[in-house]
Amino acid sequence: MTTAPERTADLYPTRGAEEVLIERKDPVVWSAPGTQGPFTGDDLAGFERDGFLAIEQLITPTEVAEYHAELERLINDPAMRANERSIVEPRSQEIRSIFEVHKLSEVFGRLAADPRVVGRARQILGSDVYVHQSRINVKPGFGASGFYWHSDFETWHAEDGLPNMRTVSVSIALTKNHDTNGGLMIMPGSHKTFLGCAGETPKDNYKKSLQMQDAGTPSDEALTGLAADYGIRLFTGEAGSATWFDCNAMHGSGDNITPYPRSNVFLVFNSVENAAVEPFAAPVRRPEFIGARDFTPVK
Repeated sequence: MTTAPERTADLYPTRGAEEVLIERKDPVVWSAPGTQGPFTGDDLAGFERDGFLAIEQLITPTEVAEYHAELERLINDPAMRANERSIVEPRSQEIRSIFEVHKLSEVFGRLAADPRVVGRARQILGSDVYVHQSRINVKPGFGASGFYWHSDFETWHAEDGLPNMRTVSVSIALTKNHDTNGGLMIMPGSHKTFLGCAGETPKDNYKKSLQMQDAGTPSDEALTGLAADYGIRLFTGEAGSATWFDCNAMHGSGDNITPYPRSNVFLVFNSVENAAVEPFAAPVRRPEFIGARDFTPVK
């Protein structure tokens, strides 16, 4: 474990009396032009413009089967269900997410260190990286609830203390993403505007927000304005496809009321040069299994 640095200036105020829109003050792609890596120059230009990049096949069908089997093993383990890292559906009480899977599972640990994955994170962030958060998400058919619109950075800044927008996520599909089973939606270009949300952060907010978000949720008026400016993109694809997206991209997903399950593994990489400080808008830090404070680079 590494001690958090002292808090720096707050570039992105949030959780105040009113919503605020702030122009992004950080780069999107941090590496120098021409930096070698899995992404091409055109890939990085698209990521800079849109705040996301979809890959048709990041992992092979054989690997998908291995990771999906590991997901099933974890969610069906009675000991895992009792672990605080497991989040359950508010209605069905079935497991919705399991956090810190790169440490709980050697299988997912290898995935987090895979050059196809971590190499892309380094290329976007322009430095060594560590895993700020990892989880598997499970959306079985017939009623699994969605994730409401939000910017991850707003939460990671307010409640985990990440100072700058130097964090990137990848969602790797372990089942087919149809256009009907609660897939990921992103507002292209929204990553260049920070929406500071209204309302104070309750103590231990994570216990409620990981089931159903309240604090840090944009208003209907703000979302209407962002959607008018940027539009909405829905991501579909086969198992093994992946979507990389910027920490400040406005995104969410709907409920899954179809018979088709949707599961994915979600990895968040933060630059070692952007280590978490004390929270900017929360009374206490979230647990380390949600917001890591071990800033050891992924090897």
